[in-house]
Amino acid sequence: MRVTCTVNGRRQVADHVWEGESLLYVLRERLGLPGAKNACEQGECGSCTIRLDGDLVCACLVAAGQAEGADIRTVEGLAAEDGTLHPVQRAFLDTGAVQCGFCTPGLLMATDELLERVPDPSDADIREALAGNLCRCTGYEAIMDAVRLAAARRAGTGERA
Repeated sequence: MRVTCTVNGRRQVADHVWEGESLLYVLRERLGLPGAKNACEQGECGSCTIRLDGDLVCACLVAAGQAEGADIRTVEGLAAEDGTLHPVQRAFLDTGAVQCGFCTPGLLMATDELLERVPDPSDADIREALAGNLCRCTGYEAIMDAVRLAAARRAGTGERA
């Protein structure tokens, strides 16, 4: 089957897609976008989190055919065309919330979505928004700091978390 969709603002076509193929596989192996990570393949870890028509989804749980005509945003779509980091990416770097990096793409996507919905999130809001993303390295405090910093910068205060 052929799957045509828009990924990070660009029309993409994947040919010879098997009916049972996951969207994660298509993104990584057919379209060359390795940002979403293949970890649990059960939707439990959040490492493959992307936006599908604006909604956060685990790409490992989405059949590729479900993406036909969809608008998809991956972690590669956060940074500007010129390579300038997205404020959420910059905040994660500035707070040391990036360690092994395996969970980072999913956390970045979840944080971006959260800050679109809730510009000034409470700690409870942050915990709830990131609950589907598992990290084995950071202990989450640096991640919480990163989200707080991104929110502050987005609000224009520039305060450090």
